[in-house]
Amino acid sequence: MSWLDDLERKLHDVDIQVVNDAKSPSGRPHVGALRGVLIHDAVYKFLKDKGIKVKNIYGSDDYDPMDELPGGQTAEKYDKYLGAPLSNVPAPEGSEHKDIAMHYISDFFNIFDEIGAEAEFYYMRDYYKSGFFNEAIDILLSRAAEVREIYKKVSNADRPNDWFPAQVVCEKCGKLGTTQIIDYDGKEATYVCREDMVTWAKGCGYKGKVSPFDGNGKLPYKVEWASKWKYLGITIEGAGTDHNTRGGSRDVADAVSRRIFNYQPPVNIPYGFFLMGGAKMSSSKGIGATARDMTNFLPPEILRYLMLTTQPKRAINFEPSQLFITKLFNDYDKLHNKIITGDELPDYEQQIYTLSNVFTDKKYEVVDFSLIVTLIQLPHIDIFERVEERFGRKLTEAEHKNLQKRIEAAKYWLENLATEEELIQLQETLPEEANELSQTQRGFLRTYAKHIKTIDWTEEGLQTAVFDAARLTPINPKLGFAAIYRTVLNKQQGPKAGSLIAYIDKDFIETRFNELDFDIVEYWNETSISQDDFDAWMRDNKDKIIEQKEQEITENSTSVKEYVVSLNDGKTYLKRVKK
Repeated sequence: MSWLDDLERKLHDVDIQVVNDAKSPSGRPHVGALRGVLIHDAVYKFLKDKGIKVKNIYGSDDYDPMDELPGGQTAEKYDKYLGAPLSNVPAPEGSEHKDIAMHYISDFFNIFDEIGAEAEFYYMRDYYKSGFFNEAIDILLSRAAEVREIYKKVSNADRPNDWFPAQVVCEKCGKLGTTQIIDYDGKEATYVCREDMVTWAKGCGYKGKVSPFDGNGKLPYKVEWASKWKYLGITIEGAGTDHNTRGGSRDVADAVSRRIFNYQPPVNIPYGFFLMGGAKMSSSKGIGATARDMTNFLPPEILRYLMLTTQPKRAINFEPSQLFITKLFNDYDKLHNKIITGDELPDYEQQIYTLSNVFTDKKYEVVDFSLIVTLIQLPHIDIFERVEERFGRKLTEAEHKNLQKRIEAAKYWLENLATEEELIQLQETLPEEANELSQTQRGFLRTYAKHIKTIDWTEEGLQTAVFDAARLTPINPKLGFAAIYRTVLNKQQGPKAGSLIAYIDKDFIETRFNELDFDIVEYWNETSISQDDFDAWMRDNKDKIIEQKEQEITENSTSVKEYVVSLNDGKTYLKRVKK
């Protein structure tokens, strides 16, 4: 049973399920923020597909105070705004938006459509200024003593007797994060804008009295969270593991929701961090990839698969290496190919694919990502044209879009993430390093070049021919592949060999694989076995043998006997015995 099935069993008995998530737009959202987006989107789509009435909402917590300098911005411009509501802070120079909150959140909201996520957006500034949370503010201020008790009981946090669970915007300096309400008479709040209340902002010292309603005041995060649940009717909301520690913000919000608002907290989905090379990322400090970086890189179905194939509670450790990226694409492609071939899949894998795939047409063919990385580095290749030649037909709309996205991903990886060692280039001349290949590997290349003259020039045919040639050398196929990559790319490894060769000129391949000097006697010495070993192999396979041919050949006074043996599994082997 998947975590989604488990969640369904926990649903509240309500007319409509409301799924919620939110982000404080204090900087460019890092890619970890997309994990929450896609987990909640998966819940929404899963329930909708089940016929359950549901909506998915996503909020911009743009009335939070700015508690750090925006990434890349100077203290000279923004120091004076530290502590002010984000929606009141001007946007960086050149932005199309008036305030910094919209500057950061607008592009993030654009990403939703790009990755196939559906949500209704809301902005906390609007809720506060419209009076939507006036009742919640009044209740919490009036029952401040009970809120202080909750903090003490749940998280062992002492709040002084003059602490109230709200703040107001200072009438003099416009700051929110530096004010402390010290009294509330049911209509107005008496407050002080303290110089030393927080380390990240300095208040002006003003003392005043103001209504905390209609945008003049704001609730602190933990009680605001509970207020959202109550007044927005939220029934499902997950959060990162940092919020779900014992006595943490989720526990406090749960207690406030139950005791103060008499509201059952939403079904929780605790989820792990998104790590970049083992490090947690921060949007305000610019550590790691931003959400925009990642969506510029990974196609939407691959990004969704990355986020959803890992159980929510587990962290995702993303590595921008060729090995990690290639495996990610390959894992998705294996699942996709099982779908289009009609293979029977476990319910969980079917579920993951349904929630990852963004194309209405699921019958599209994909091109191996590592091959695309190679092809875009080869000169004078029109990938779309060559792929259509390989498919033997025009690409469908889904295939064209999928291939285009993968080409963009490959270019992004090459330009931004690949190391020098990971870059490749088709070798116009035989690499000097190819001279290090053994005589067995050289013999394999010659056998392969001869073998492929008689087969169809297709990816699968050329790939199968590698194993056929390896048995006729004989050589471990791994060493055969290494010989191909060394002579063609001057690398130890590369994309699927058959796919690579299919896109390269046939005459070039035949010439290159016969280009190395070849010592046939040494080749025989390396590949020959004893008569006893051959006899033992024949005994082991006697029930499978359907044909056997043999010949004796001599070179420079050295003779060997070659046996070509065909088995009933369709495979043919060469066994060489030195005389």
